[in-house]
Amino acid sequence: MIEDTETIDEFLARHSADVEEAVRAAADAEILPRFRQLAAHEIDQKNGPHDLVTDADRKAELYLTEALCALLPGSVVVGEEAVHANPASYEAIRGDAPVWIVDPVDGTRQFVHGEDGFCTLIALARHGVLLASWTYAPVRGQLATAIRGQGAFLDGERLYAGPPTPGRDLQVATSHPDYTTDEQKHALLGLWTDGVAPRACGSAGLEYLAVARGELDATAFSWEAAWDHAAGLLLVEEAGGAHLTLTGEPFRITGGNSLPFTAARDAATARRVLGLLSGTA
Repeated sequence: MIEDTETIDEFLARHSADVEEAVRAAADAEILPRFRQLAAHEIDQKNGPHDLVTDADRKAELYLTEALCALLPGSVVVGEEAVHANPASYEAIRGDAPVWIVDPVDGTRQFVHGEDGFCTLIALARHGVLLASWTYAPVRGQLATAIRGQGAFLDGERLYAGPPTPGRDLQVATSHPDYTTDEQKHALLGLWTDGVAPRACGSAGLEYLAVARGELDATAFSWEAAWDHAAGLLLVEEAGGAHLTLTGEPFRITGGNSLPFTAARDAATARRVLGLLSGTA
């Protein structure tokens, strides 16, 4: 069992490359062989026609659960598919053990449609603090990593989000209409204004990567599931960005956030988006 943050830092210094190897291996073994090869019986619905799960999701999560817990004895995994099967397992995020937060295929709808806009997301956290993250887009051959206090990187090159281009409409990816309630749609309406160019998001993990790269100015999301946000939020932070909920506080992976929330290239942009979402801009 990891006993303190310093020991976790030492673990990451020794084994971050092993986590990279595990995420690549999971994709090679369970995801890529099914890309554009899925049979009808390998695709299921969870909570409706827009909430899909495939054999690739399930098998990749099982692969990663075994590999990650072997790397860090005493750690636990909170994975999207395991939580769907047993919602109580989500509580491990609030426990004392180091927790791996895993989304085996973020952007399952894109994956099912044979598009390359999906990724695998892994974050390591303890006591609600994000410590490290890995975002792997296997078809695109991209691997983004972040370790708290050590920066964000894409394929080994440092990421700096930087401020948006002055005078250009703010580019904001928002919760997709297929996944939002009427109340959530109403909360997001503040973005439909002069000077802002909102669009529906794809894979949340890849949208966060776009913010960290300075290709997207901000996100505005209306749901809390940690596996969608944990890896990307740390990536954005370490690239110099910021995230805020409607109360003006950073997003908490342990839940209880005031929604919607934003992650942006810099703090000023986060505050601007927050003002639009709250109607105070």
